[in-house]
Amino acid sequence: MATRSDIMRQMETWLQPGNFQDYCPNGLQVEGKKEVNTLVTGVTATRALIEAAIEADADMILVHHGYFWKGEDQRIQGMKKERLRLLIENDINLVAYHLPLDDHPEYGNNRQLADVLGIRNPRPLDGLVWEGELEEAMSPEAFSRHLARQLNRTPLWVGEGAGTIRRVGWCTGAAQGFIGKALEAGLDAYISGEISEPTTHTAREEGIHYFAAGHHATERYGVHALGQALAGEFGITHRFIDCDNPV
Repeated sequence: MATRSDIMRQMETWLQPGNFQDYCPNGLQVEGKKEVNTLVTGVTATRALIEAAIEADADMILVHHGYFWKGEDQRIQGMKKERLRLLIENDINLVAYHLPLDDHPEYGNNRQLADVLGIRNPRPLDGLVWEGELEEAMSPEAFSRHLARQLNRTPLWVGEGAGTIRRVGWCTGAAQGFIGKALEAGLDAYISGEISEPTTHTAREEGIHYFAAGHHATERYGVHALGQALAGEFGITHRFIDCDNPV
């Protein structure tokens, strides 16, 4: 068993949230028990995840997408009230890290996605966008099948580019707007979670393969890796719960 304070201190040291201008508060969002024996991780703090964490007798929930986003309605009612009620009644800590978890060189979503996809020499390209190389060049069709196998989700493939893909850029989540950084670097393909209507035209007209692999699907791995690291550091129980989301 570990204290909440010790766990939070370690995450703050690893993730350095003070270095980021984010859209939500990073760190402890809802205060619960002072001692933590069971940690549940997941992508988003949905009601389904909270209920599963209650069943798992969790003392802390760690997510990538938490609450209190800039611009959202601040009133505590409806869906927000029910989520908070479950956390407070069960005395569960809710902790969320957004951009700091995307960016981390070891536990971050971008770094972890590279491992899942077998991308060699993964490294930051520009800001949150990363780049790397495939061990062997693949046709666009073969690369699309590779993404589907590794992520258990068929990606949306658009664009017209090179006949084979070797140099790849990526940014997990809603990062379709960063496709220009991949173009500037002369990459063969760019991967993000979501796609917008203009992204298709950019990929076609600028000559790059673009794969929308799913916001949820590309961001399952960072929070899982962070949870595993915390479990090893503090000797607590960790369980990752994947509440599926097709987007």
